[in-house]
Amino acid sequence: MKAIRGATTLSADTPEEVRVKVKELLSQIVKTNELRPDEIICIMLSSTADIRSLYPAKAAREAGFAHCALYSSLEPDMQGSLPLCVRVMLLTESDNAVKHVYLHGARVLRKDISSVINIALDGPAGSGKSTVSKLVAQKLDILSLDTGAMYRAAALKCIRAGADYAEKNQVERVIENIDLRVEYRDGRQLTLLDGEDVSDKIRTAQISMLASYVSAYPFVRNKMVQLQRKIASEVSCILDGRDIGTNVLPGCPYKFYLTASPEVRACRRFEEDRAKGAKLTFEQTLKDINERDAQDKNRAVAPLKCAEDAIVIDTSDMTAEEVANAVCEKIQEKI
Repeated sequence: MKAIRGATTLSADTPEEVRVKVKELLSQIVKTNELRPDEIICIMLSSTADIRSLYPAKAAREAGFAHCALYSSLEPDMQGSLPLCVRVMLLTESDNAVKHVYLHGARVLRKDISSVINIALDGPAGSGKSTVSKLVAQKLDILSLDTGAMYRAAALKCIRAGADYAEKNQVERVIENIDLRVEYRDGRQLTLLDGEDVSDKIRTAQISMLASYVSAYPFVRNKMVQLQRKIASEVSCILDGRDIGTNVLPGCPYKFYLTASPEVRACRRFEEDRAKGAKLTFEQTLKDINERDAQDKNRAVAPLKCAEDAIVIDTSDMTAEEVANAVCEKIQEKI
C-alpha cells in the first residue's frame, strides 16, 4: 500500500469553493498517478480551522469519490499555518510511482520542492503564449512575466525618442538610459516606461513589428535578459517569449513550445486587433504574421527556436483554457 499526499488552498471559505478545489485536487491526483477507482482504498482529508462551510469529505463524495472510505478532520488553529488549506492523504494499491500534488500555493508545504520554480513558454506570434501564461500563473499561484511586453516598451521608447530603428547607434543611445520596470498589481503585470504605465499602449501592430527589429540588437536583448533573469531568480514565475527556454533560462526544468498554423494565428491576431478598433484586413494580418515569423526565426541573436527538451503543444484546435490545463498537467507530472 502506498500513500499519495496533496494539498490545495481556497480563495474563500464557501461551500462552492470547497467543492471546486477538493474536486480539482483529487481529480489531479488520480490523473497524475493514473489511478483506477478500485485501486483507491481510502482518502483522508483535513482542513485548517478557518474552513467551516463544508467538510472536505462531503465535497469528495459529491465529486464522485464515494466508492472508497472517506475521512475528514479539522486541524488545530496554529500560528503561522497556511490559511484556508485542505490536505489529503490517499491510500492506494497501485504499483505506479507516487506523484504528490500541491496546488494553488500549497506547494510551500513541501520544503523539498518549494524552491523558486520557473516555467518557459515559447512560440511564434499569435500562438497564445500571453493568454496561456496568465491562465497557468493563476492556476499555479505564481507570477506571469510577459517578456514580450518589455521589448515592446523598448520599441515605444525608440518611437518617442524619434530614433531610427535601423540605426544601431541611435537605438543603443535610447536603450542605454531606458527606465523600464515591471510591477504586479492585483495579479496583473504593469509595464512602466519612464514611470508611465504603457501596458495598453504597447499592444499595437506597429509596436509589435518594431519590437521584433529592436530585439534583434544584442545590447537590447542583453539588457532585457538581465532584468528577466533577476526577476526569475527571486520569485516563481512563468515567462513567455521566443527564446526563454533556449537563451533566457536554458536550465529551466519546465519548457513548453506553443505553435499553430499561420492562418490560425493570423485569425486570432485579427480578432484582437479588430476589437481594439484596428483597420487591418485579415490578409494584411496574415502577411504581418508571416513576416514576423521570418524575422524571429532568422535573426542572428537568439532566434525563435524550440528547445530540444521542450514539450510542443499545437494550439490550433485548442482553447486557451485547454492549453493551460495541458501545461499544468505536464508540470504536475514532473513534480
